[in-house]
Amino acid sequence: MGIFDWKHWIVILVVVVLVFGTKKLKNLGTDVGESIKGFKKAMNDDEKPADPTATPAQPVPPAQPQASVNQPHTIDVQAQKVEEPIRKDV
Repeated sequence: MGIFDWKHWIVILVVVVLVFGTKKLKNLGTDVGESIKGFKKAMNDDEKPADPTATPAQPVPPAQPQASVNQPHTIDVQAQKVEEPIRKDV
């Protein structure tokens, strides 16, 4: 006996079908299948070497910021440590 008994799996399958319904399970199966296919495709694309004859893409110029009263303004900065010299005349 145990959890690997086929009778237990049948009962679990019946309960899952009653709870979720066959339509949701079909959609779930389709979504999982498409996810796996997309993952495999992405893995295969990473393994292919880059085409040496392809021309490099030209950089896109940054977009000009739109001034708006209602939009929040943020400042993107990077903190830097500033060391001040030690004064001995104090």
